[in-house]
Amino acid sequence: MAFVFFAKAFGGAYMKSSITQIERRFDIPSSLIGVIDGSFEMGNLLVIAFVSYFGAKLHRPRLIGIGCLVMAAGCFLITLPHFLQGLYKYETSVTHSNDVNSTESILPCLSNQTVPDEDTPDLAAIADCEKAAGSSMWVYVFLGNMLRGIGETPIMPLGVSYLDDFSREENTPFYLACIHTVGILGPMFGYMMGSFLAKIYVDVGFVDLESVTINYKDSRWVGAWWLGFIVTGTIILLSSIPFWFLPKSLPKQGKEKSQSKRTEVAKAAEQDNFLPEEHQEKETPVTFQQLAKDFIPSLKRLFRNSIYTLMILTYLVAVNGFMGMITFKPKFLEQIYGQSASKAIFLIGILNLPAVALGIITGGFVLKRFKLGVVGAAKVSMGASIGSFCLLVVQVFLRCENAEVAGLTVTYQGIPDVSYNAQTLLSQCNNGCSCSMKQWDPVCAYNGITYASPCLAGCQTSTGTGREMVFHNCSCVGAIMSPGLNMSTVLGQCPRKSNCDRIFKIYMALSVVGSFISACGGTPGYIVLLRSIQKDLKALALGMQTLIVRTLGGIPPPIYFGALIDRTCLKWGTKQCGGRGACRLYDADAFRWTFMGLITGLYLLSNMMWGGLYHKIVQRQKKLALKEQAKDNGLEANGVNGHANINIAQNKDDTDKESTI
Repeated sequence: MAFVFFAKAFGGAYMKSSITQIERRFDIPSSLIGVIDGSFEMGNLLVIAFVSYFGAKLHRPRLIGIGCLVMAAGCFLITLPHFLQGLYKYETSVTHSNDVNSTESILPCLSNQTVPDEDTPDLAAIADCEKAAGSSMWVYVFLGNMLRGIGETPIMPLGVSYLDDFSREENTPFYLACIHTVGILGPMFGYMMGSFLAKIYVDVGFVDLESVTINYKDSRWVGAWWLGFIVTGTIILLSSIPFWFLPKSLPKQGKEKSQSKRTEVAKAAEQDNFLPEEHQEKETPVTFQQLAKDFIPSLKRLFRNSIYTLMILTYLVAVNGFMGMITFKPKFLEQIYGQSASKAIFLIGILNLPAVALGIITGGFVLKRFKLGVVGAAKVSMGASIGSFCLLVVQVFLRCENAEVAGLTVTYQGIPDVSYNAQTLLSQCNNGCSCSMKQWDPVCAYNGITYASPCLAGCQTSTGTGREMVFHNCSCVGAIMSPGLNMSTVLGQCPRKSNCDRIFKIYMALSVVGSFISACGGTPGYIVLLRSIQKDLKALALGMQTLIVRTLGGIPPPIYFGALIDRTCLKWGTKQCGGRGACRLYDADAFRWTFMGLITGLYLLSNMMWGGLYHKIVQRQKKLALKEQAKDNGLEANGVNGHANINIAQNKDDTDKESTI
């Protein structure tokens, strides 16, 4: 179980780490990448209810093995577009010479004088171009990710119920914590591999890397995203092997010993102690038709459990915030704090995920060490949720200044002014250059300001080739700097101001501590869920939880988060065949308020619901305590009455004897 949790988490985390690379490779907006990311949960939705209900009665380990094979097939399908598509062509205003070593001077300011009318494109030419470029290849990624979702379905509900059915009650929290902790290593390795491959050019081995004029810090760079899916698919394939050799059922842990009966009775009593009284029938062999007939009544029994229903709703709201955060956090670190995609992915994998692993194992240890009941577990989980929320609120107010891009975040005179209007890219200093406003080929001037292209910087000449190209006599740079100073620009965006690094370190420290505190409540919350449902409904309950949370908490968030983030875009890229591509630059403040504000609002609602849930749990526990007390009082009353009757009888006998004497 630990190995398969590692493998599925490894594949899932790598998918998350590759979101930015896939978005750039297929030139699609964040809202569409959200749909692709949500296809995993769509696959879950198709089969989760049936797998959870019918799978509990079938051979659970083999179903998990079949699921792993389907997941591996999905990973391999995702890589297919790379081999069917042509080479990646990023947008650039620089014309490349066939001879890499050519010293031919490029004239940026004059190179766009013959730009065709951008407002009246040739639709037939665009259609032919899109067909050749394979612009719809993202569909393979969508379908492959959906297959991953279908294959992952049996692992959680069937695997956890299989483990809980055959282990001692007091060991279950620790086993779950260990499995989830080993599983957390999967995301760590997934993000680290994503970070490593993000630095390797997508067409490595097929192009001369010296001719590539961008580096991994550029917003147009695409890493070797496809290579990681081959690795993850192979590991998932290997993880399926042991499940083919596990039996349908195992001996109860400790059953072979003489005290097994006492252990089983104790577990049953402890499990039922928190549940409403309900007649439990002994298991008898049933047919498939009977299982299908009992499905709806079982669902009704399950959702009449108010604690289970409220817990599902609480998880649903929290997962909405988490899914939006984890999907777009690398983009957030890249756009707000000026980190490269590779470094953002690496930091999440090396800092946040170990904190989560430590939090999960800590939560399990606290439950086992202090032998907490349902109410105690609920206290720990709610406390962790409130603590992490407080740290999240602080993160909302941490900010860096916008990247200084002439015509977008500052004027050509260097005055801060955010503009969503493309016309502001034009200025008196570049009016005579006939520049395209759609191109994004940023250059950095020595005044610290980035220009959208060499042409828009008003550069007259250039020297060098490839990444070493330098543009000279840039009139827009001279508009700010004093005459006689360096009026040259180099390829790439300018780095952020130095104080942004300090703010970024504070943000990451708060993020790591918040991840640890939040994870401490994971295992206790799961135990509350397990102990709130009848034994015969356990697999169905876990399956329905996965179905609802994944459907409403996994599919919509990446889509609506992506759509709202798209609204903060200042500069859109241009596809190879024309039309709007992926976003190249965001308004940092608007992005921060949209992204962090939405997450904070969802977590606030989740904490309010946790308060209601805790109240329900305490109320149920009090009712059960009163019932137990009433039973005990009844037994005592019966005992007193019995003694009284005996005493009366004895007194009567004594009286009769005295009368006779």
